[in-house]
Amino acid sequence: MRDDTVEVQTLTSLDRIAAEDWDACACPEADNGGRPYDPFTTHRFLKALEDSGSVGPGTGWEPHYLTVRQGGQVIAVAPLYAKGHSQGEYIFDHNWAHAYERAGGRYYPKLQIAVPFTPATGRRLLVRPGHEAAGRAALVQGAVQIASDAGVSSVHITFCTAEDAKAGEAMGLMHRVTEQFHWVNRGYADFDGFLADLSSRKRKTIRKERRVANDFGGAIRMLTGDDLRPAHWDAFWTFYQDTGARKWGRPYLTRAFFDIAQERLRDDILLIMAERDGDWIAGAMNLIGRDTLYGRYWGCTEHHPCLHFEACYYRAIDYAIEHGLARVEAGAQGEHKLARGYLPAEVHSLHWIAEPGFAEAVGRYLKAERRAIAQDIEVLTAYGPFRKAQVEERE
Repeated sequence: MRDDTVEVQTLTSLDRIAAEDWDACACPEADNGGRPYDPFTTHRFLKALEDSGSVGPGTGWEPHYLTVRQGGQVIAVAPLYAKGHSQGEYIFDHNWAHAYERAGGRYYPKLQIAVPFTPATGRRLLVRPGHEAAGRAALVQGAVQIASDAGVSSVHITFCTAEDAKAGEAMGLMHRVTEQFHWVNRGYADFDGFLADLSSRKRKTIRKERRVANDFGGAIRMLTGDDLRPAHWDAFWTFYQDTGARKWGRPYLTRAFFDIAQERLRDDILLIMAERDGDWIAGAMNLIGRDTLYGRYWGCTEHHPCLHFEACYYRAIDYAIEHGLARVEAGAQGEHKLARGYLPAEVHSLHWIAEPGFAEAVGRYLKAERRAIAQDIEVLTAYGPFRKAQVEERE
């Protein structure tokens, strides 16, 4: 007799699930050696965060990975964490936390289905093909039940796909829409083909920025796979620490993460590194997906005009065009990206809040925020760098 019983469990370590079982849900498209759509939800990436101590005790990101089994087979998984703060999420709920606690509640801990420190859109309800409805339902219901049983304030699913958002909303979760800036490849043959879509003034500005950036007295290297060496990570760690200290107080990733990245993740990573007089002086780290390049970190030890734009935005576009990628996601925030061809795009998240009155208030806020985001995207797109005919075509 067939056993259709669905069993939901939490795991405190990815050591307790085989990589092939996790990845059968997280990246089934990579089963035959192909590249995953989302490199961040693979077993190897999440395990690198865990093994390096970037998540775990003392970090505010306590792993409780969700797994769903049916008939002995893993049919769904999700990267679930108990959060002791709202750092490293990029879908900001600090105001919710303050309001909740002013009203006498305890907002933390909360539960978060997310990739830590990673503002990149991807599937968060990871389901083996053929089990979509049952798998998603079990993950959502399981997370909410765990939160209810533990008496925690809320569950958040951040940077999920629009498809996940639609499914979660149908199951009663609140849908939030925010925005980022993404570059979209419209079948360009080269960078000049992209520039041809822009207004004359913007084309001139970008060409000038690229000339200035590349006149820093050195060379820019594009490094991935076996081209990466430990010395590159030594330099990049210095860049990462400097940027982290200035922007968010302390770096989220440990030094050990970059050693593990060299060992296990180098085929998933593109480093764009600037070298001058034999020294690495700046670098940008990207993760390579099946159809998207994800910009993650930037840092430098010397400031040179426009080098940040070149390494983080223009070289990323070069790589995407050369390798036939559909888009570049260059990370969180940054309206300065608009002038460089990165247009506003919707970002989705899902939320469940235990306290009914507070949930109602948040729901009203999300409706108003969603209208404001839609208007902002419309206005920013119209004021973007593309020629008027291109903007009308996009609309």
